[in-house]
Formats: sequence, structure tokens, C-alpha cells
Amino acid sequence: MLTDVLTGWTAETLGGLTLLAGAAAWGWLGRRRNQAEPGAAPAIAAGAAVRPVRIYTLLGARAADGQPVHLPSSRPAGIRVTWTGPAGKTEQFELTDAALPDGTYAAERVSAYPERGAL
Repeated sequence: MLTDVLTGWTAETLGGLTLLAGAAAWGWLGRRRNQAEPGAAPAIAAGAAVRPVRIYTLLGARAADGQPVHLPSSRPAGIRVTWTGPAGKTEQFELTDAALPDGTYAAERVSAYPERGAL
């Protein structure tokens, strides 16, 4: 009777350990398969500077409540962005490096100027 208990317990233990080892091997192979290729470039290169998010004040633009419009962006200065006002009118603004006294950066309205070829 003791022999039957020991042989049954041993078989169950060995079966469980075999399943556990198989699951560990399966997970290890899955992780190894999903790693990036050695020549693949990461999304952000090592040592590359990540642009901080700046808050831009759209000069001459007002929200529906009369407050100045602030636009968060990580784009560099010189980029033009389009903003749709409360009346549905779209205007273009150019992001600048000019810091304003409130700590935001200026975004100058360029849609107010005529196009270069229009003159």
C-alpha cells in the first residue's frame, strides 16, 4: 500500500515538473523570438535628444471665452501649425523660439500676411 502511494505521488510530481519545465522553455523561446533584430534601429536612438514639450501662445488668437490660446507642442521652431478658431475660421501660426514673460513661447500668425507670390 505504501508503495502505491509513493509511486503515484512520484508520477504526479514528475509530470508537474515536466509541464513546468516545458512552460518555462516555451516562454524563453517566445521572448527570444520577439527581441529586436541586431541591426534594427530603436525608436529613439541612444544619445539622441528628445524635444521637450513647449507651451506656445498663439499671438492675436482668442478662445471663445476671450482667453489667449495656448498650444502644447514638441515640434521645433519654424514649423507652421493650423488652428481653427471659435468661429470656424482657420489660421496658420509659425512656432518661434521667442520666450514670453509668462514662460510660454510665441507662435506668430502668418495667415495675416500675403503669400510671397501674391504681390
